[in-house]
Amino acid sequence: MRRRLYLGRSFVLACALFAAVCVPSWADTQITLRYAHMNTADSNPGLQASFFAKKVREYSGGSVVVEVYPDSQLGTLQAQAEAVSSGLIAFHHSTAGDLGNFYADFGVLDTPYIYRNVDHLLKVVAPTSSVISKLSSGLSKSKGVHVLYTFYFGTRELSCDRPIKEPSDLSTLKIRCLPFPIYQTTVEGLGAIATPIDWAATPTALAAKVVNGEENPVDIILSSKLYEFQPYLMLTGHIMAAEIVVVNDGIWLRLSKEQRAAITRAAAEASAYATKLTLDNEAADLAALKGHGMKVIGPAEGLDVTAFRERTQAFVQERLGSRWSDYYSLIERTK
Repeated sequence: MRRRLYLGRSFVLACALFAAVCVPSWADTQITLRYAHMNTADSNPGLQASFFAKKVREYSGGSVVVEVYPDSQLGTLQAQAEAVSSGLIAFHHSTAGDLGNFYADFGVLDTPYIYRNVDHLLKVVAPTSSVISKLSSGLSKSKGVHVLYTFYFGTRELSCDRPIKEPSDLSTLKIRCLPFPIYQTTVEGLGAIATPIDWAATPTALAAKVVNGEENPVDIILSSKLYEFQPYLMLTGHIMAAEIVVVNDGIWLRLSKEQRAAITRAAAEASAYATKLTLDNEAADLAALKGHGMKVIGPAEGLDVTAFRERTQAFVQERLGSRWSDYYSLIERTK
């Protein structure tokens, strides 16, 4: 009986939320829009979401209020993506690989060892770039969602319960990966047994030793306190990544011209804020992880980055090279 009541209430809530986003126009009313994401509120992505919400309210003169729900409060990555597609959530940020679950070609942006540097990455993922324009158009047609802005998420490194120096050291180890093809390919390319686990369950899986390790930017490892279960950090630098912030098309079109302009302005500032925050804090975050006892292994400590790069690139080329060759050419030509 309780389960029926719970399900009934959930259905009523879902209907109410759906109705709230289906009014013809919000031009003359104050509206509240949801922004959901997986990261902790004090992580760089979490801080930028709060910054974005603050600026939207400021620039819209209070006519648009953005409520931020961090730390997977509104469900798994897939549930959040589905909710923004349906309009139950207005904004959502996630990795390109995550969006690839809805529009597969987005995964190309998280290809390991593809960007020359952060500047190259940012030019490729700029909302006005030829690559993002093509991907966003496809996402909009298939799921009713488009890219609003992007920001530098950090460079993904490998953490583990033991020291790793070359791919063969990972051959019998389970490494958590995001449950999307490009991440599974990457982790297998690094030499490990890829184990897809949603982010919300990852700390528990590490603590219970269901997996031996995971991979993330240093900010996420630090803000999520993964150092409590992962004593070693390997500077493999395998994915230089951007987070993609998307917005529901239907919600966007119901906003007034002035409200869209306010959100666009806030988005540009949030993008710059988040990227600077991550770049400025990377060295400090790494030092903080060392302070928490993590042993950092880089080339100076014998990490064979070349071996990881060559093996991973070979895996990507074999599995995805022909499928994404046009995108890879576009990315390579981006200056």
